[in-house]
Amino acid sequence: MPVITTIEDLRVLAKKRVPRMFYDYADSGSWTESTYRANESDFQKIKLRQRVAVNMENRSTATTMIGQPVAMPVAIAPTGLTGMQHADGEILGARAAKKFGIPFTLSTMSICSIEDVSAGTGGHPFWFQLYVMKDRGFIERLIDRAKAANCSALVLTLDLQILGQRHKDLKNGLSAPPKPTLSTILNLMTKPRWGLGMLGTKRHGFGNIVGHVKGVENMGSLSEWTAKQFDPGLNWGDVEWIKKRWGGKLILKGIQDVEDAKLAVNSGADALIVSNHGGRQLDGAESSIRALPQIVEAVGSQIEVHMDGGIRSGQDVLKAIALGAKGTYIGRSFLYGLGAMGEAGVDKALQIIHRELDLTMAFCGHTNIKTVDKGILLPGTY
Repeated sequence: MPVITTIEDLRVLAKKRVPRMFYDYADSGSWTESTYRANESDFQKIKLRQRVAVNMENRSTATTMIGQPVAMPVAIAPTGLTGMQHADGEILGARAAKKFGIPFTLSTMSICSIEDVSAGTGGHPFWFQLYVMKDRGFIERLIDRAKAANCSALVLTLDLQILGQRHKDLKNGLSAPPKPTLSTILNLMTKPRWGLGMLGTKRHGFGNIVGHVKGVENMGSLSEWTAKQFDPGLNWGDVEWIKKRWGGKLILKGIQDVEDAKLAVNSGADALIVSNHGGRQLDGAESSIRALPQIVEAVGSQIEVHMDGGIRSGQDVLKAIALGAKGTYIGRSFLYGLGAMGEAGVDKALQIIHRELDLTMAFCGHTNIKTVDKGILLPGTY
């Protein structure tokens, strides 16, 4: 086992262990992938101010996200097909989040179902991410299932009314059901560790959908259903309807523009997430960390602003907090850990990010995450 010190170490290991079609699904963006790359690289341009001779004892990264206590201002982001990175991946991720004391967000397009994750964590609260489908009856049942599973927040994704084209998925034949090429089949044969894990679980389809929609009983019928279901007509009126139906904490994901941020405030949501879907939708859009400050300035006093996209370290988390985010999300950093080593890999990813966050905060002269602001950043670099 190599010595793992960074998220990049986990990524390299995940690339070796996860079949290419599923690794590429997680580690790719749309079209030229310029926004996907900018999400990460724009963090590197922001520089930190090092302070010395400051008492660094009794440090704390604990805070709250939408009023819920968190060990650090990080939540695990909703990621589709997580259970294809590693068998029962969503359950393992939720368990790791529970142990660490941060929120886990389950995707509508997960392999393990809402009920699977609830049972796998002993009924521990988690967050549920909702995609709006044309079948409103299905959406109502999905919301009710999330309530029954003790979900403590609903994360409504607004930026996937239509699907951005991801070239790697097309080349790998990744669809529902998969249409693998000869090269991807040969690649699958070189991943025995992954294959043994998959043989040991019954969870191979979209657990929140198969068996919960009339006529969708297998991957073939699922493919036909999902192709028609993402709703290009989604609008702010639907947000109001979902808020009423849910009745609990509501987070809106996919805000990149100040005008949309103001509409999010008017919707009565509890928080918004500055996000470009990991660079998987509109290629050429601004990176999340560059979009964050103007949204915080415009609406930060009226709604809790979170940020998602490109976080690969605790330093990235600290920079986002310094620029006004009250919480951050890790998607790929979580998936790399999961693909590399299962639950132990997710544990490792969270430990790496927390340690980097804690030490960097101290080097910048702070001992409490709640006191961090733009003062830790070098002027002119953000």
